Amino acid sequence: MRFTKMHGAGNDYVYVNCFEEAIPSDIAAAAKFVSDRHFGIGGDGLVLIMPSEKADARMRMFNADGSEAEMCGNAIRCVAKYVYDHGIKKSDSLTIETGAGVLSLELEVEGGLVQRARVDMGLPILNASSIPTLLPGDPSVATPFPVEGGAVVNVPLEVEGHDAPLLATCVSMGNPHCVVFVEELSDYWVHEIGPRIEQHPAFPNKVNAEFVEVVSPHELNMRVWERGSGETWACGTGASAVGIASVLTGRTERKTLIHLLGGDLEIEWADDQHVFKTGPAVEVFSGEIDLGSV
Repeated sequence: MRFTKMHGAGNDYVYVNCFEEAIPSDIAAAAKFVSDRHFGIGGDGLVLIMPSEKADARMRMFNADGSEAEMCGNAIRCVAKYVYDHGIKKSDSLTIETGAGVLSLELEVEGGLVQRARVDMGLPILNASSIPTLLPGDPSVATPFPVEGGAVVNVPLEVEGHDAPLLATCVSMGNPHCVVFVEELSDYWVHEIGPRIEQHPAFPNKVNAEFVEVVSPHELNMRVWERGSGETWACGTGASAVGIASVLTGRTERKTLIHLLGGDLEIEWADDQHVFKTGPAVEVFSGEIDLGSV
């Protein structure tokens, strides 16, 4: 199987051009195999770039544990770069079909190659049952558009092993996120509390956990424990959710620069209530791997 390794702000996946390559017979097993950083290629998961009947291409993404996810804000930029750079479609504006719907991207091209992309991530989902979470919404929380039952903002969340309840703000960007603001980022939050939030019964489909340190009203530091993959160096949907949560909790303006382990992402919650995310897309190398009995 031919593949290309790519990353967006350090959030790295193995990409397969299914316009030319056959889809693996057992995608979950293939995702686990190629993601292994010791015995495989190494990455946060597997992304299939496929033909689409409703967009320029379709993206299917699988986490390192083999589970399929709805969307990845970093992976979609890399898919758009691949589509442009490899001649599937040469256009500065592309549409990509995902498990969270069809998203539009504007590409920044230099020297004939895509360097960065701006993604219209769509409208954030704030209704508890649609995120989904069993945590209660609060109708008294001010939101820029009506939210049935109220948004889940600063809701106490009891986490095993942590003395006091955490204050959780929940957002879906097509996949579920739980955002927790902390005084100082540390491995404790990500590696100890992150997996406990991911598996918490308040989240029936599990959840991505983001931990955020406020630098200023326009700047945040963030680390993420991704559902099905563990800590990753960046998460585009997570950064988008963090941008929303920081506005809902009164911590930042609607345009923020978010620093992640793998680099920076620009998040804007625009006047039309769509979330726009801008960041890099990088091709690392290509190769061929024998899936063997996978």
